Amino acid sequence: MTIAVFTLSLLGAMALGMPIAFALIICGVALMSTIDMFDSQIVAQNIINGADSFPLMAVPFFMLAGEIMNKGGLAKRIVNVAMVAVGHVRGGLGYVTILASCILASLSGSAAADAAALGALLVPMMVAAGHDKAHAAGLVAAGGIIAPVIPPSIGFVLFGVAANVSISKLFLAGIFPGLMLGLGLCVAWWWVARHENLTPPPRASLKQIATAVADGFWALMLPVIIIVGLRFGIFTPTEAAVVVAVYSLIVATLVYRDLKPSQLYGVLVSSAVTTSIVLFLVAAALVSSWLITVSEISAQVVELLRPFMGNRILLMAAIMVVVVIVGTALDMTPTILILTPILMPIVKQAGIDPVYFGVLFIINNAIGLITPPVGVVLNVVCGVSQISMEDIIKGVWPFMIAQLIVLFAMVLFPSLVTVPARWLAG
Repeated sequence: MTIAVFTLSLLGAMALGMPIAFALIICGVALMSTIDMFDSQIVAQNIINGADSFPLMAVPFFMLAGEIMNKGGLAKRIVNVAMVAVGHVRGGLGYVTILASCILASLSGSAAADAAALGALLVPMMVAAGHDKAHAAGLVAAGGIIAPVIPPSIGFVLFGVAANVSISKLFLAGIFPGLMLGLGLCVAWWWVARHENLTPPPRASLKQIATAVADGFWALMLPVIIIVGLRFGIFTPTEAAVVVAVYSLIVATLVYRDLKPSQLYGVLVSSAVTTSIVLFLVAAALVSSWLITVSEISAQVVELLRPFMGNRILLMAAIMVVVVIVGTALDMTPTILILTPILMPIVKQAGIDPVYFGVLFIINNAIGLITPPVGVVLNVVCGVSQISMEDIIKGVWPFMIAQLIVLFAMVLFPSLVTVPARWLAG
């Protein structure tokens, strides 16, 4: 009964066009009424407690860092480095996109921001070189979703808070899987571009390579600072967010000087607006999360999944299929906040490593950003690249399938995630 009330109230509120945050509150109120314990003070207190979390302070700083990087010229210099590195090979601009996506992912942690930056820079270049526009835009969109997997990742912060899992361990565990997603895209791009008879640009000279690397040095140093700082315990993920924001601001304003003082106000306002949306979602989700625990919905879901409980791989596969389906209808943040409190008791009872589960869960949610009809990143790239949704859906399929194959390879072989994670964590 409570599962039906939870599902119908949430979907019903969303169907009426209600914002996700308010739909989550309505869902919580409906559950409270069902179990006869409605109290407006409990609702208000859970909303306040939902946003009152030290790890969540990382969110506004990562948002700010992403805005600064895109406006401050860091993204442009990363693309230049990727261009001189792999731009000369057959289908080189595609590999430039993938390499730039992986590097940018280690800077901002925002799929939409990375996809917007790369879409504006690389889609016109790929079309001018003769590549199909739909495949070019699809590759940019698929490359953008690596951002929530390679640290710093806002998705890992939200999951870590909701699931009470170490965010530092999640960050370090996401590095190798994120690179595997990039490798999967390389294979898919090779398959897509193998019949294109295009002449690649000449190989960059050593002088051009040295110039591009020197120009992008300060941008390239940022992922090194983050990984070294987390690996050796120099700072926490929340402190890392502050380091990233301050470092980005200094580089963009004093080193590259692409970000003018007059632009700072707009950058701060934009990041504040985005942050307020995310944090209100988190606060509202705690209402339904608390009710999920009180009304024992997790226990009921455990019973439904009990036939799979004896086999961890089968259970993980079943959960991943459910998350893929949910990801076609919901954005990443609400999916994390809604499903985490339901799935974590199942994961713990089955003896699955919470960090391993968290990495696969976030990858799955990231892929949801390019699944129609809701795919946020698809919409961003459509707007930036001036391409129709129908065309980009056709173009993104090969790359989305490649990333799903990588995801389910990690389901079948958990050591692909756990072994590098243990090594990086020391």
